[in-house]
Amino acid sequence: MLTIELNRANYEYDVNSLVRAFYPGETVTVLTPESTPQRRKQTVEEQERRQGEGESLLSAAVELADEGAALKLGDRMYEWQYRPEGAERDELEYKHECKRFLYRSLCDYTGKVLPWGSLTGIRPTKIAYGMLEQGRGRQEILDVFEKHYQASHEKALLGLEIAEREREILKDVHYEQGYSLYIGIPFCPTTCLYCSFTSYPIGRYRQMTDAYIDCLIREMEYVSERLAGRVLDSVYIGGGTPTTLEPEQLDRLLAALRANFDLDAVKEFTVEAGRADSITGEKLAVLARHRVGRISVNPQTMKQETLDIIGRKATVEQVITAYGLAREAGFTNINMDLILGLPGETEADVQHTIDRVTELAPDSLTVHSLAIKRASRLGDWIRENGIQALRNTDRTMAIAAEGARRLGMEPYYLYRQKNMSGNFENVGYAKPGKYGLYNILIMEERQTIVALGAGSITKVVWPDGRIERCDNVKDVGLYIDKLDEMLARKEALFAQRYGSGC
Repeated sequence: MLTIELNRANYEYDVNSLVRAFYPGETVTVLTPESTPQRRKQTVEEQERRQGEGESLLSAAVELADEGAALKLGDRMYEWQYRPEGAERDELEYKHECKRFLYRSLCDYTGKVLPWGSLTGIRPTKIAYGMLEQGRGRQEILDVFEKHYQASHEKALLGLEIAEREREILKDVHYEQGYSLYIGIPFCPTTCLYCSFTSYPIGRYRQMTDAYIDCLIREMEYVSERLAGRVLDSVYIGGGTPTTLEPEQLDRLLAALRANFDLDAVKEFTVEAGRADSITGEKLAVLARHRVGRISVNPQTMKQETLDIIGRKATVEQVITAYGLAREAGFTNINMDLILGLPGETEADVQHTIDRVTELAPDSLTVHSLAIKRASRLGDWIRENGIQALRNTDRTMAIAAEGARRLGMEPYYLYRQKNMSGNFENVGYAKPGKYGLYNILIMEERQTIVALGAGSITKVVWPDGRIERCDNVKDVGLYIDKLDEMLARKEALFAQRYGSGC
């Protein structure tokens, strides 16, 4: 557990994010002058509890001043003097310089160098994309990554390469007059050890699924009428696991989607089938009949022991069978998700997974670095087994990239999450023409995405790049009961962006 005393508010998010990058899986608490006595009391009690359980404690203090900063970390002291580039102090420049100071200090104290340097944001390609849009040169962009954020040359090149590819893929998207649609199915066969998404075990919620679909259809009807005349570029049905629905429920949902929207003009129609233990030939036939173009069959790993640990009930053989059924159903654009850094997995295990996946030859591959989420059960597992059991390295990332190259794939989108194993990234690889358009849109935030279903978040983009969000409640029962309230939230946001009528 690491507790940091910070003498100024409004910096705690940046400090917390950077420190957690060096100490993944640890509890990091930042206290400021605005922290309440109750929060301080809770922090002390938590320290005492953890110390009593044998955990090590580390304390730090960050003193920020107009002329610089000081960091006391354990028994070491670090100092930095701020020298503004211009005649006057610039708050944003100061914050960036301060983060670089903290980063250098943490590198010295821990002996670690992070692949992405002091960059803590989840969308590093947005930096390169924006600079490309401004007409900036490749070397200038690389310098920003490497000198401003201290990212490695390899990560800087990766971010730039992906941004260049994204611009080409998105060139025909209707930013101003178009939108994309996300439909969330928040049910899963079981909840995986690492999962923090909105998902509910289908066995306990089966009796609510028909009412849930009724509400999704009502949201569809509202959106199709409210945004009539605007171009629908992509549709993504995710979750959860959409194929936990029964075949007739999938058919009803997709028939309503087709009845309300012109899907013939859609550039990409994805259903994240996901869990192999939810995929059947009958369900795949429904998806094919409704002309779904892209699906996912996600193993995460091809090591059975790991699947058992993370609570993913589908066996390796079920994954292979589900993938074969999808090919037999006529799908020519199949994605597979993998996670690196899963409990107990070694480089040899990752190599085994990649070798099995390349034998199947999917059309795209999304490689995730395990993220340690507070809302998941993974934290409990780490406390029992130790953070050292989660290993993600430059070599495991390279193994996945080499496998993607063997399949003729190239990286096309990238994002990061907090508390990622190895402080790496998630990368989408795809064969030419098989890119996931929606994946890029959700990361680059250049087009309005209207989201339907429990726990989903609509993001409306203004011409000047400003983004406003409205969310649906996460609880399935509350979503069903309060659907009118969810629709009113959307209407209020649409009225701001599009006016009283479209």
